[in-house]
This record gives sequence, C-alpha cells and structure tokens, in this order.
Amino acid sequence: MPDRQTLLRFLSENPDRATKRDIAKAFGLKGDTRAELKAVLRDLEDEGLIERDRKTLRRPGTLPAVTVLEITMRGADGDLIARPAEWLEEQGPAPVVSVRQSNAGRNKSRGPSTAAGIGDRVLARIFATTRGDATTYSAKVMKVLDRRGGAILGVFKNAPGGGGRLLPIDRRGEEYLIDADFTGDAKDGDLVEVETAKLGRMGLPRAKVMSVLGSVEGEKAISMIAIHAHGIPHVFPAEVLKAADDARPAPLSDREDWRDIPLITIDPADAKDHDDAVFAEEDTAPENPGGVIVTVAIADVSFYVRPGSALDREALKRGNSAYFPDRVVPMLPERISNDLCSLREGEDRPALAVRMTFSSEGKKVAHRFHRVMIKSAAKLSYQQAQAAIDGKPDEATGPLLEPVLKPLWHAYSVLKRGRDKRQPLDLDMPERKILLTPEGKVDKVVVPERLDAHKLIEECMIQANVAAAETLEKRRQPLIYRVHDQPSLAKQEVLREFLATLGLSLARGAAVRASAFNSILARASGEPHQIMVNEMVLRSQSQAIYSPENIGHFGLNLMKYAHFTSPIRRYADLVVHRALVGSLGLGEGAITPEQEAALESIAAEISTTERRAMAAERETVDRLVAHHLAGRVGEAFDGRVSGVTKAGLFISLPQFGADGFIPVSTLGLDYYHYDEAHMALTGEKTGLGYRLGDSVEVKVAEVIPLAGSMRFEMLSEGRKMPAGTRSFHKSGRARRGGGKKPGTRPPRGGRR
Repeated sequence: MPDRQTLLRFLSENPDRATKRDIAKAFGLKGDTRAELKAVLRDLEDEGLIERDRKTLRRPGTLPAVTVLEITMRGADGDLIARPAEWLEEQGPAPVVSVRQSNAGRNKSRGPSTAAGIGDRVLARIFATTRGDATTYSAKVMKVLDRRGGAILGVFKNAPGGGGRLLPIDRRGEEYLIDADFTGDAKDGDLVEVETAKLGRMGLPRAKVMSVLGSVEGEKAISMIAIHAHGIPHVFPAEVLKAADDARPAPLSDREDWRDIPLITIDPADAKDHDDAVFAEEDTAPENPGGVIVTVAIADVSFYVRPGSALDREALKRGNSAYFPDRVVPMLPERISNDLCSLREGEDRPALAVRMTFSSEGKKVAHRFHRVMIKSAAKLSYQQAQAAIDGKPDEATGPLLEPVLKPLWHAYSVLKRGRDKRQPLDLDMPERKILLTPEGKVDKVVVPERLDAHKLIEECMIQANVAAAETLEKRRQPLIYRVHDQPSLAKQEVLREFLATLGLSLARGAAVRASAFNSILARASGEPHQIMVNEMVLRSQSQAIYSPENIGHFGLNLMKYAHFTSPIRRYADLVVHRALVGSLGLGEGAITPEQEAALESIAAEISTTERRAMAAERETVDRLVAHHLAGRVGEAFDGRVSGVTKAGLFISLPQFGADGFIPVSTLGLDYYHYDEAHMALTGEKTGLGYRLGDSVEVKVAEVIPLAGSMRFEMLSEGRKMPAGTRSFHKSGRARRGGGKKPGTRPPRGGRR
C-alpha cells in the first residue's frame, strides 16, 4: 500500500490515469488492499487534498488530462507558453503550460494541422511532472480550436503629434504605443483590434491597428469587448453562410406525418427561434388509470448539419449560442436557426419527437422516439399561456384553452408529483434581466416572474432529456451526457461549518443527496439568513459539464441525463440527436464512427465554450452597469454583501444585478478578522462587522467602465457579530491597505 505522499505524487503526475481503478492497477493492489486504498482516498478528499472530477481524482488547482488552453507567449527557449482557457479565481494562480509542437505539424490521423501559434486556442493533452511540492505542466496539442493570430483588443486614444496609444480593456492588460503609420482608420475612442509589433529596448511595447470595431460608446461595443476578449467566434465564414443558404426544406419522405397534432411552442416573448413544441393528453389505456401522455418535438437540426460539414465545424467551434443584453451570438446561421429549424406557427418543420407515458404518480412507464414532420398550432409566450390558464385568454389562446392548454397543465400536475418525489436541488436564486434603452444603455433590471408555464416547459424538457439518455444507453450507443457531480467533501465541510453558525446542520457522509440541501433551504426559508444560505449552498455545488462517462446529475437527482432539447443553440444536443438517428435507424444525419471516437475531446471542448459564454455574458453585464454608474460617483445605493474575503467585501447591487468591492482598508480604523466559517469580517476592538447576506448602504467611490469594475465605500455601520467570530480557528487578521482589485467576484454556479 503506497503512503499518502506517494499517492498525491501519482495523481499530480498522471492526470490521465487517476481513477481508483487506475491507481490500484498502477500499484498492484488487490483484495483487502483495494478497500484500504478507497479509505485513504476518502480521507485525502475529506481533507481537501484531492478532489473528484467525474470518476477522476486530482489535486485541487491542477489541470485535467484533457483541457482547452490559450497560447499567450513564447518562452526564452522558443517553446510556446499557454494557460487554461477558463480558470476559477479561487483555485489560485492559473498554471503555466509548456506546449510541445509536433515536428510534422499534423496529427496521427492525418487531420488538420496541430501546429499552433501565439493567440491560438487549442485542445491539448496534459502531462505533469512533480518535483518536491512543485508541479510543472507540458501539453501536446490535439486540435487547434481557434486561430486568433495574437490579436489584442483595446481603446485607441490619439497622441499629440500623431499616432496614439492602446488602452487596455481590463486592469491587467498592457498599454501599447501605436506609431502614426500604423493607426489605420482608428479615431479617438474607437474600440480596435491590434497586433503587437517588435518590442524595443525602452519605452512602451508597440502595436499596429488591424481592425476598427466602432466607438467604445457605441450601442453594441460593450458586448463586443467580451466577445473579442474571450475569443467567441461571431462572424460566420463565407462557406458556412453559403452552406446555410443552399439548404432546402426537409422532405416528408422517411418521416411520420404529425402535422395534425396540435403541438405548440411556449417561449419568451422576444424569442426568435423555437426549437421545442409540446402536447399532452390523457392515457386511455385501462392499465394506466389517471396517466398522461406527453409529446415533446424538437427541431431536427441533425438533418441540416451533417458531421464534418462546414456548418458542423463552425457549430463545434462555437459550442453554443451566447446571449447578451443587446445581441445573440448564435451557434448556427439565421437561415438554419431562425428559419429552417425554427418550429414556426403554421409551417411544416422536421422534428425529432419523443412520446412519453407517465403514471398518475408522475413515474415514466414508457417512451418512444419518432422522426416526424410537424406544424406548430401556435406560438405563445410564457405570460400569454399562463394568462389563459388564469382565466384571461386572448384571441390566440382562447381556441386552444380546452383542447391543448388545460391538458398540458394537467400533465404538469402529474409530472410534478414525480418531481416532488425525486426532490431535485431547489435553490431560490432569481435570475435578473437587463433591459436596455434604444441607445444600448441600461434602462432597468427586472426579475421576471417565475410562472407555472416556465415550470411546465422545464419539466417536459427534463423528461425528454432523460428519455434520450435512457434510449441511447439501452442500445449501447456512445453519447455525451450532461453530468453534475456531488459536492466535494472539502466543500461540504466548509458549508457544514458555516451552517453550524446559524444553528443548521448538514449530515456527514460521502453519499449526500440533493434532498439534504433542500431540507436546509426549507429551514432557512423566511429567515433573515435565507439569501446567504441559498448562496452558500450554491457555492458548495460542483459545476455541471459534458462527458462521455456517466456519473449522473446530482442537482436534478437523475442517474441518466443528456441534453437533447436545444440543438439549435447547443452542440451537445446535436450530438445526441445524431446518436438517436443512428441507433434507432431513423435515416440521414446519423453520428459517424469518427465523431464517436472524438466524444471525449468534444465534451471537453464544449464544456469550455459553455464556461466561456457564461463569463462573457457576466462581464458584459458588469461593463454595462459600470458605464451606467460612471456618472453617479458619490451617490448612495442599497446593496448586499455577496462575498467575504480577507481583502474585503464584495457588494452586489440588487437594483442593477452587478458587483463591486470594498477593500478592508477602507472599512474604518479597526483591525478586521476574517472568519471563513461565519463568512464575516469582524472588528477586533468593537466586535462589529459584516457578514455574507447583510443588507448595507454603500457609496460609489470609483468606476472603471472598460473593466466593468466598481469600488464602493461602506456607509452602514457594522453589526454585532456572533460570539466566536474573532477567535474561530480558521480566522485571521485581514490585510490592511491594498486589497483586491475591484470587479473580481466570488465563484458562481453553473447551468443545468
């Protein structure tokens, strides 16, 4: 049996061989020794020394075996240097990776070149070497995802006498000098993309303007900053647009004709594409009394977007659509997403549909997939459908109330019984939506009302996703799952210590269930600490990802789950559609052996593009709000403590849905102690302090619009902290002076 240090070294050096089975095989462990290994690994995880990533174990803050890298520079020895494309700030500094270049420049399968350059985004296999406590990384490029050519985004400012300077769009960026001959068409205040020139021995580095994206004060400049900063492809290549324009409507041949079934779409009022339609009816089978049949039809994108085509390559490169307050960056061209694949009212559209039968208690007893042609009976908004059920039908919903809407709501009441028994994680974290003026400025932030119409569609989609995973597993068809691991033992312990300060408890054990968290949330409901308990439970959760290996979905409390219902905007769903078409023999557009073999790399790639889109969307909101408040420095606002660190307090403004920071050095003359268990900063002399979730009044002290960051000053006096916050064993004296940069945020949860 290897000792703990040897196990930790093995995990660091072998990220691609780090399951329990791999470890047992590497050290020749059998019988009782394997049980001993399991206990040691559990202890290491409980202590926070290792963490699970699906079935793989790894050291916290280390890189997985396959990951997406961004190549940032060339090292002194000529090797390329890269960093992970997405890296959570709480994991510490992002590791530096040395990239190995293939001599031939082509991969073993004679596919596209794997030779990479500065600025490129690549999918790479990671190799680790540990010496003492230090781990160094090298990587071999598996695939070049995006060639960005080292372009840098910034704001051009004229310089006296000609030429100008490039101001960075975030506080970590560098400033560049642009000679008069290299300014192009840039004007003062323009958002520009530049290419770095040769560096001189003295002074600022130089750059050359490559393209002008418009004025930074323009209507769409804010989201464009995030799009470029994260490398989100937003312009479709000519061959992709041509392929979309050349596409023709799918024929009825080889499809079931379902055009007489009154399927309807229920979406946000401003939705431009409609990829799901629903219908429900009672099950008349005598053996299923009180049962219902729910039909979900999903746009048949797989018919138009074939594996290996120009449309397919671009869709994989984007991974998903990205949504900003002022625009959408779609995964597919509008000809496909808003026309041929959009389930428009009264128009023939191809679909992949699943008909599911449920018992009166909401248990799914049967399902079957069909490739069909449908004709949507109506396009309704959530509010419109809900109003009809609530007794206020309009011209569109009136004729549908009895034959379509009421059966759907009855079916939802049946499905809800099953959901209540399943007990998925039930966090109360309302989503905010920014509404803009016609000029692209922030008008107001609203919290859309959560209606039964939303819950109805959500539950129908969840059940359809489950049916897809079950069908493919039964047929032994490789697929990409949507997986969500249970919280790590280390995160559970942090949450447990926090809850103890509120008189709440979380049972110990590796097999924690979502229902345990729901019990805590229910006990906190209506209490002053309700918001911070919800936030802490959210932070304790793992991030949902895509994987060809199934570990279940903890948050939804489901063992088999795959994304099937949104192929217009998510590549994972398109892969699942192709797998269904192939395994069920439903015609053209099936998954290919080449794509099956690449599922691991595809899953890693689209998990990264999803995180990329989330980060870009969030940064855009921060920049929009910062621009909105730039002229209101000195004004006071109601806020809430959304994060606590030794460096200070993160403050969210519910009115705008954005965050700022208060350095601990500005809180007063007292010394403040940081208490991780209580999530609090407490004054040493006064015993007054601030805790996660506290409502406070703050003043805007500084705004950096381009970085989307804000610094606040505290106006509210601290409150008396619970006993023990100044002497708790994990507390420490907070730093004075300096503090963390404004605009950085505590971690946020992922998407289902």
